[in-house]
Amino acid sequence: MASNRSVLWLLLAVLSLSSVPAWAQAYDGARREEVDAGVHTPVLTKAPELIQTVEAVYPPEAAAAGKTASVEMLVTIDEKGQVSDVQVVTPVGDGFDEAAIAAVRQFQFSPAEVDGAPAPIQIQYVYNFVLQPPKVEESAPPPPPEATLTGQLLARGSRSRVGGATVRCGDDPEAPEALSDEDGRFTLKVTPGTCDVRVVANDFHLFTTKEELAPNETTEVIFYLMPKAPGYETVVRGAREKKEVVRRTLERQELQKVPGSFGDPIRVIQNLPGVARAPAIAGQLIVRGASPDQTLTFFDGVEVPLLYHLGGGPSVLNAEFIDRVDFYPGGFGSRYGRAIGGAVDVATRKGSSDTLHGSVKVDLLDSGFFLEAPVTEGISIAGAARRSYVDVLLPVVLPDDPEGGTLLVLPRYWDYQVRVDFGAKRGSEPGPGGRHSGYVMAFGSDDLLNVVASGGGRNRDITVDARTLFHRVKGDWTYRHGNFTSVFTPYAGYDLGSFGFGETKLDASIWSLGAREDLALELLPWLTARGGADVRFEHLVGEGRVPFLGGIQYPAFPGGEPKVELQDIRRVANTFDGALYAELDMKVGPVTVTPGLRATYARIYGQDRFAYDPRLWMRVQPTEKTAIKGSLGLYSQPPEAFNLEPAPLGNPALTHERSFQSSLGVEQQLTDIISVDVTGYYNRRYDLVVSPGDTVRNEDGTLTRFQYSNRGLGRAYGMEVMLRHAVTRDFFGWLAYTLNRSEQRRVGSNDYRLTTWDQTHILTAVASYRLPYGFELGARMRYVTGRPTTPLQHTFDRYDVDRNNFTGTFGPTNSIRFQPFHQLDLRLDKNWIFQSWTLNAYIDVQNVYNASNVEATFYDYRVREQFEVPGIPILPVVGVKGSF
Repeated sequence: MASNRSVLWLLLAVLSLSSVPAWAQAYDGARREEVDAGVHTPVLTKAPELIQTVEAVYPPEAAAAGKTASVEMLVTIDEKGQVSDVQVVTPVGDGFDEAAIAAVRQFQFSPAEVDGAPAPIQIQYVYNFVLQPPKVEESAPPPPPEATLTGQLLARGSRSRVGGATVRCGDDPEAPEALSDEDGRFTLKVTPGTCDVRVVANDFHLFTTKEELAPNETTEVIFYLMPKAPGYETVVRGAREKKEVVRRTLERQELQKVPGSFGDPIRVIQNLPGVARAPAIAGQLIVRGASPDQTLTFFDGVEVPLLYHLGGGPSVLNAEFIDRVDFYPGGFGSRYGRAIGGAVDVATRKGSSDTLHGSVKVDLLDSGFFLEAPVTEGISIAGAARRSYVDVLLPVVLPDDPEGGTLLVLPRYWDYQVRVDFGAKRGSEPGPGGRHSGYVMAFGSDDLLNVVASGGGRNRDITVDARTLFHRVKGDWTYRHGNFTSVFTPYAGYDLGSFGFGETKLDASIWSLGAREDLALELLPWLTARGGADVRFEHLVGEGRVPFLGGIQYPAFPGGEPKVELQDIRRVANTFDGALYAELDMKVGPVTVTPGLRATYARIYGQDRFAYDPRLWMRVQPTEKTAIKGSLGLYSQPPEAFNLEPAPLGNPALTHERSFQSSLGVEQQLTDIISVDVTGYYNRRYDLVVSPGDTVRNEDGTLTRFQYSNRGLGRAYGMEVMLRHAVTRDFFGWLAYTLNRSEQRRVGSNDYRLTTWDQTHILTAVASYRLPYGFELGARMRYVTGRPTTPLQHTFDRYDVDRNNFTGTFGPTNSIRFQPFHQLDLRLDKNWIFQSWTLNAYIDVQNVYNASNVEATFYDYRVREQFEVPGIPILPVVGVKGSF
């Protein structure tokens, strides 16, 4: 290696470099030496190449003095191509040597090769320092003038922001274009002059206009785009995984124009399979033959006493506040409890975060308004109120016939809602600790129903008053982090129910305080755990004036009013009801299995009661369009506190009412827009609270008769069919059919009898079509088997001395039925869309052909005269609604 190095040194000594090495000369010399010596000499098979340079720092003092220099150096390059050593051959001073060494040490070469292998090498390199004359920059030609068009895209009528729209000048696909952001804003830079603006957006008609754009100026505009289908606005969301066998979901803007619903999506529940027709003035929900008090209603998971206003009115929540309605006719999840029938959960929506929106609605039944607006970034507020005036109008329009007798049903209602949302700003990303959001909401309702029966000159007048009032204040705090979600919902409430019949008055008030905590965690892609707690404390006060047993005295015949001796009563009770629940969703391939458990503890009048409700759901989807589903489980409902009064008014030993529910069904997507759902069910109810209760013998030989007992048994079974045409641009509709049998008996009896809520056949057809020029026409046809009733076998007077009143002789309970119910409803809408608001005028006609449907019967106090309470006659309701 020593000889090799000396030979290389000799070769490199002859190299003379000025700015760049003379590689060719070095290579030539090596070849001649090898030939002349006649022995093997290492051959430079690949010269190094300079692949990266670094400019030396010109010494400041030398530059100021105008000095230049050339620094000659010996540069050693290792086998990796890196500079390992630099030596100055002849120093020139003035800082040039140091500057050249510092720069060359950072040079990078490709490795040199000797005999085909990388090897170190040394070269001579001269770095020249030359003062460059100052550069004279050539003036660039001025850019062509440019104009800027900026603005915002809004939906015509609603003023909602339109994002994802393309804005362009002209129809040239190569022309500059801009895309609107989530706020509908855009900025487009184009050539000055006339711009033929074209805006293309999904679900909106093509928008065109002309704008004159001046050079180097910005023009700000607002463009209002016309929606393609203003009639059926459908909210599209990602499909939620289905667990329950039957969960029918209605979206807020999907079905506001079903005939007979008066624009209320919640009233559409009455047209779904499994729901029986309630009396027209009751405002009840009868599901799969269960008693109305066995089906509960929730607003965002908080129980409310009333879903519909009394007198057949709309729901107690303004339609604009409704985001989604989940209806469970049975087999609902472990998250819900205290019910052995069905459940309805109405999800409210947050207020607008973009700009002020609102609506005003006026019709013949009621008037109301809705407003929503952003407060600051991330905070919004919404509010609504409504009041009816049927109680004012009916006495004016109905004739006064003192001899013929009349029956007046006078409903009066009002409701309100206020919601404030706060949380993460729109578009912000979750922080390291997750995302928080929440809202506070207050809502309430007050219903008063007066039924006045005037018998004219032959019978005495009867007045019945019923009132239901409630208020709720609730919060909702949601925390999300990764696959974990927590929703905490505290609430407080006040309920008042009152009933008056003549001199009899009853009032019951409930102060409640409760909270929910719902947790969900995705453990694996196929495994999700859910659980939570649901607690509620209630303070109940009941008071009134009721007839004293044996205190009714009748005057001598004929005629005359009975004299009733009344007594004042007052009861106070405190109750606590708490529950823990857990569910586990397991999805393997097409099979989803969800076991669940709800454990309930109730303390009423100082007594403890427990209930454990295991539940199971299964869903198998063999194909994309076919699903088979089934469920079974136990459900429990605590007894009413006032039923636990000591004898003879109640029974302190009452326990939870129980229900075993099972169902099996199939869903089939027939086409892209037509589907069918068939479900069969069997529900067995037991430990039902019935009256009268048992009579027991005490140790001292006396007898105690309890008013109630848990000796009731019930069953309901049937089938539900729903054939549905999905919402399209111009049409939607469905056909719902329910076959149902609801029966009940007492323990020890083998004879089942029909319940009051049994309706064998329920058929409902709904259709709505969007016509040209902003018109929409909808129809609803219903046919329902008549409700069971008990016949009066003898109409002559019978005076009961023991009870000191008149009684009739009635036949077997619920052994006959009212005539079948049938009714046709029509609705016609006309929509006008203006630049910043919309107007909707409609006429909703119930009972178009004025069918005579009997709702109930009353008898006078001697059980001689019968009053038939008719259903709603033909009722045209004209209304208008303005929205902005």
